[in-house]
Amino acid sequence: MCGIIGYIGTGDVLGIVQQGLQNLEYRGYDSAGIALNNGSLSVYKREGDVETLRSACPTDSTATSAIGHTRWSTHGPPTDVNAHPHTSCDGDVAVVHNGIIENYETLQAELSTHTFRSDTDTEVIPHLIEARLAAGESPLQAIESTTEQLAGSFAFVVTIAGDERLFAVRKDSPLVVGHSEDGQYLGSDVPAFVEHTKTVSYLEDGDIAVLSPNKVEVYRNGRLIDLERTTVDWEASAAEKGGYEHYMRKEIHEQPTALRQTISGRIDTEAGSVDLELDLDASYLQSLEAIQIVACGTSYYAGEYAARLLESLAEIQTTVTVASEYTTTGSQDTWNTLTIAVTQSGETADTLSALRTAASAGGKTLAVTNTLGSTVTRVADESCFIRAGPEIGVAATKTFVSQVATLALLSVYIARQRETLTPGKATSHLEALRSVPGAIQQVLDAEARITAVAEEYAESDAFFFIGRHLGYPVSLEGALKLKEISYDHAEGFPAGELKHGPLALVTENTPVLAVLTDGAQPEKTHNNIKEVQARGAPVIGCSSLNDDRLLDEQFAVPDVGLFEPLVANVYWQLFAYHVAASKGRPIDKPRNLAKSVTVE
Repeated sequence: MCGIIGYIGTGDVLGIVQQGLQNLEYRGYDSAGIALNNGSLSVYKREGDVETLRSACPTDSTATSAIGHTRWSTHGPPTDVNAHPHTSCDGDVAVVHNGIIENYETLQAELSTHTFRSDTDTEVIPHLIEARLAAGESPLQAIESTTEQLAGSFAFVVTIAGDERLFAVRKDSPLVVGHSEDGQYLGSDVPAFVEHTKTVSYLEDGDIAVLSPNKVEVYRNGRLIDLERTTVDWEASAAEKGGYEHYMRKEIHEQPTALRQTISGRIDTEAGSVDLELDLDASYLQSLEAIQIVACGTSYYAGEYAARLLESLAEIQTTVTVASEYTTTGSQDTWNTLTIAVTQSGETADTLSALRTAASAGGKTLAVTNTLGSTVTRVADESCFIRAGPEIGVAATKTFVSQVATLALLSVYIARQRETLTPGKATSHLEALRSVPGAIQQVLDAEARITAVAEEYAESDAFFFIGRHLGYPVSLEGALKLKEISYDHAEGFPAGELKHGPLALVTENTPVLAVLTDGAQPEKTHNNIKEVQARGAPVIGCSSLNDDRLLDEQFAVPDVGLFEPLVANVYWQLFAYHVAASKGRPIDKPRNLAKSVTVE
């Protein structure tokens, strides 16, 4: 998703905004731009990367405020003209925008006397503001009036010549304010400015913020409100590469630490109990008839893993739905159905839409997210944080592992409340979960061998990932990682489904990557391995068996019970990473993808 940065204050305005754009590169983009305000506006924008924009900008500036943007093309191709900021006819209003203006064509028609230069939906915003200013409205009034005319989901920031203030509007797309002694910041995400301040406020839908050097005023429903401030609990260095070539590899290696953060203070292994600080009492959980999980992408696969745990441990029917396909029907009693939304960013548009649909039908909702203050935490009745720390790479790694671990804790918690799991069995599962960080470290220590295998098979025609039960969602996730960053054809299948069609695609140049661990029914999967080997396919397996002689390449998985497939997933992450690295792919910024998908 596009990135926004804004700053007003006594610091190096140009340098701060340029650095903010660089910080936001992980979100994915194909053009970038800056508007500097020193009484009049100076706009610089270029197709390409932030460095290309930097070469087009002055080396210094006397501006007291500025806005910047990294654009991911939707309306119109990536060109200098289509890059943000967009300006009014007179050049006195500049706007950067994330999201979609659904009625922009109608609004353009109404602005028939205005000249439009770009193919974007965004450009209607500065022209609407310009028209309101010409009619005698104040800047704040003009922005309020303009916002009322817009349909869609959006976050935008405005700078106006002759007025050093910055104006920001949020509706269904995230915006966060940063507070410091030398000025005020705006960003689509905290990493935009985290090296300058860790004191932040999250805007809510409908908020209009007015930033001056020494204060931030926020209007909600036309009334001035006090905006709550929170402190980000991670250092700026956590969003840096720390000596790794790519964020993705750094974040793969951070998984033992991330998991310990997820688990810390939440389990009592002696009592076999879990404390997630949720207001879900035993009587409610015992009355539940169903759980539905809604999510997208990697979060969806984490939900698939969790569904199997919930059904086996808590003995409750659990469905997992791709959020964009979610609907409610009269076949379920929403009062006795808990809807769990899983979203790393807390801003995923499809997941938020599904959650709102469930809530409007009368059901109780729970968010599982990594982001304190995100929209999903305000929409859901309850929130549970995965505590993985910042993840910058577009391809999710440590957040998947932490999502599964958090959902596993939730499964044990619900099972204990429903009395479907004895304290002894709960203790066994929790002790196994506590062992997972160490098991993952053993995988990371074997990276050199994984690298060699990945490079050996990197030029294969396609890759098929197979697994059963808990191994199936891990196979889906493994295939997704390889697709995302190497651009190779990769598919995940339930192992038993190979003979129902996909086996026709298997050749000696299509490696099959299999999960053969506890929780993944390895004995049955051995039969499927023989099927593909009979067609000449090499088989790479993650196995907890001591000597799996069927495999052409075997990666050992330590004994951690139901979480062995989760450990196997780390092998697939490293495999994908090194296949992509061998091909010179832009691993942290894969083509056509963005970190946070905030439009439907």
